Parts: sequence; C-alpha cells; structure tokens
Amino acid sequence: MTSSADAETEYETRLLQLIARGFQFVQSTDSDGELESIVGFRGHDNVIDVVRLESEDQVSATRMPSAEENIYAPSTVLWRSSGTVYRVIDQLLELPDDHTPGALLVTTSGTGS
Repeated sequence: MTSSADAETEYETRLLQLIARGFQFVQSTDSDGELESIVGFRGHDNVIDVVRLESEDQVSATRMPSAEENIYAPSTVLWRSSGTVYRVIDQLLELPDDHTPGALLVTTSGTGS
C-alpha cells in the first residue's frame, strides 16, 4: 500500500520533472482568491505544451502548434490527454521533446491519444 507521503513525493517528483523540462507554472484563483487550478506551460521548437491540474484526479494536458492564439482553447490540437495526475504527466513526459512535423496526429477537436 502506498502512503499519502509516498504519493505526495511521487506527485512532486513528476512536477519537478516538468520544471526540469522548462515548464513554468501559474496559479488560477476564483473571485474569492481560492485556488482553482495550477497551469503549467512550455513553448519549444514549434509547439506549446500546457498542463492544467485541478485536482489529483482532474488533470489535462495539450500539445498545440506555437502559432495558437489562445492556449486555453486551441483551434488545433496535436495531442491531448486527461485523467489522473500520474497518468497525464507520465504521458506528457513520454512525448518527444522536439516536434517533427507529421509525427503527431493533428486533430481539431476531441482527444488525441
């Protein structure tokens, strides 16, 4: 059985791996100043990666072309995932660090794999 301290360490380890890759994080708060989510983003090569953490079980990540005007609602998605913090961050870390045109399926809506 995994203790809550072990789970927290695994969570922190994944976030530190994202930071080591160049992700920068900002906090999103509601009108009362309560934390709603933590959003990480990283631009590299010709893509932008965004990860949004709302809770341990509600995490989403997206890779999009760097020309996207709105990273929170992109019109073109190269890759997308949602689920638990462990699943989504692990998938994000497995993506190629550079982007080779045509290497990832381009979708305009829905989810990629």
